Amino acid sequence: MARTVRFHELGGPEVLRLEDVEIGEPGPDEVALRVEAIGLNRAEVLFRSGTYIEQVKQFPARLGTEAAGVVEAVGSRVTGLEVGQAVSVVPAFSMNDYGVYGERAVVPAAAVVRRPDGLDAVAGAAVWMPYLTAYGALVEVGGMRAGDAVVVTAASSSVGLAAIQIALRVGAVPIATTRTAVKKDALLAAGAADVVVTDEEDVVARVLGLTGGRGAEFVFDAIAGPGVLDLAKVVAPGGTLFEYGALSGEVTPYPAFELGMPALNMRTYTLFETTADPERLRRAEAFVASGLRTGAFKPVVDRVFGLEEIGEAHRYMEAGAQIGKIVVTVDH
Repeated sequence: MARTVRFHELGGPEVLRLEDVEIGEPGPDEVALRVEAIGLNRAEVLFRSGTYIEQVKQFPARLGTEAAGVVEAVGSRVTGLEVGQAVSVVPAFSMNDYGVYGERAVVPAAAVVRRPDGLDAVAGAAVWMPYLTAYGALVEVGGMRAGDAVVVTAASSSVGLAAIQIALRVGAVPIATTRTAVKKDALLAAGAADVVVTDEEDVVARVLGLTGGRGAEFVFDAIAGPGVLDLAKVVAPGGTLFEYGALSGEVTPYPAFELGMPALNMRTYTLFETTADPERLRRAEAFVASGLRTGAFKPVVDRVFGLEEIGEAHRYMEAGAQIGKIVVTVDH
């Protein structure tokens, strides 16, 4: 039996329960882990409340796709992983099938990566989702190069901060956006070349001014909704507007018609494009591990909670004041 977070109905953080659950043994292609730390993702808030892109299929339901821990058992067909190894779990499965909010978890071996030497459990739970998301869109799909400008919305999120660091590593120019000026200094300190405060400034005018009128080769947007109309105006010819989240919760128009049908590249992107493709995941893992070794990548952890504080951790995430990743640690 292992203490495991589950919920028996949709709702707010109050529906989360810490229960003793039989975890079972790993199947042929699975791995059993002793979980040391869990990375929180806004997708879990949406899944718990019934507003995620995927609906809960059965109660009680589990949560979580990011964790760091130690391998306790491996399935009969698993290779490359061994008992006692320090690893991390990357989002590569549905929360209807697996969940890592707990003392122990069974997950697909394909979702497990080696934890680089020197990376502790908290960092190991915080690093992979943000960097794999930003790398997969901007580098793997987009082909971001030195000199490219990239506008990063919701830039104080863990993915936004990772995108800034990845842009800097390839020689691109990250332009961060944030709703209020409260986080401006933190974003500049994180490496943003410039910060646009959207409640106070004209996004289009500022980005075009910063890029000499050319616009940005990439816009990496987590918000969606009506704001894409302005974001589309700052995409340089041949550039791409990536929509990887929908934090606004509003209907997202396709802006090209309203803008006179320019040659606009606009596409959605999810992390599963990277994690569900073994070759893409291999390249992404190598890229991130290299950045960690050189110090170019430094995962930003905003606050750490204990497993018994999971409801409070979800409330903190919903408040939206964090800069970086929220992590939950598990005592054994």
